[in-house]
Amino acid sequence: MSATGQDDDGHGRGLGNLLSGLAVAVGCLLFLGGFAWGAVEYKPYTVPTESMNPTVKAGDRVLAQRIDGADVKRGDVVIFKDKVWGNATMVKRVVGIGGDTVKCCDQGGKLTVNGKTVEEPYLHDVAPSTSKFSATVPKDQLFLLGDQRNVSLDSRVHLEDAANGSVPRSAVSARVDAIAWPLDGMLKRPDGFKEFPGGISQPGPLRLMVGAVIAGAVLIFGGGVYGPVAGFLGRRRRGRADRAGGGGTGTGTGAGGREVSVGGQ
Repeated sequence: MSATGQDDDGHGRGLGNLLSGLAVAVGCLLFLGGFAWGAVEYKPYTVPTESMNPTVKAGDRVLAQRIDGADVKRGDVVIFKDKVWGNATMVKRVVGIGGDTVKCCDQGGKLTVNGKTVEEPYLHDVAPSTSKFSATVPKDQLFLLGDQRNVSLDSRVHLEDAANGSVPRSAVSARVDAIAWPLDGMLKRPDGFKEFPGGISQPGPLRLMVGAVIAGAVLIFGGGVYGPVAGFLGRRRRGRADRAGGGGTGTGTGAGGREVSVGGQ
């Protein structure tokens, strides 16, 4: 107790409680904000077939960033729906955009775009195509192939259509950014298309969202446990102080009834 009668620990506890409450408030903002941001920016999608194996397998749960079709670039794995393709939601990889000539295969047995060989490591020893083809992609259209080329029903099946097997950019609703289940992390952008005009797309803000959620959870937990921990430590300090004070100076009655001061050891 100070000379003014105020508990010396009172100010410290008050500041600690204030900081604890602030940490919880900021944590809730980050935690809930991260989830809300994710709900607006991304949508979950379950891959129905093996056509994109091994990049994404049948039954995988992916997170796809909502984008405008105008933002799609070569190499993107996209979610789309086109009435010519049966009006079903599908997932394929973009290998050509408007103006490109997509061909397979060159003398080395690889896919070419505008005469340039494209390295496709995501095929994992699968042939770039089970049949030869050549298609020029109309303006504002996309040429799409599955990564499991021997089973994928993709642009090659629709080569006789008016658009040479391509779909409109407007048919795309999202771009796959990560595999959420099983936990497999962010989808790697293919370097094989990096040197083409426009390059490749960059990952969305998923990492920032996950970081916000994790930071929020840590702050909420830390702020929440402050009260019990501070109370426990305060009781221990007071207990030690009380024990130390028990051996302090006091008064006693000496011989002859006189009151004398007795020093504690």
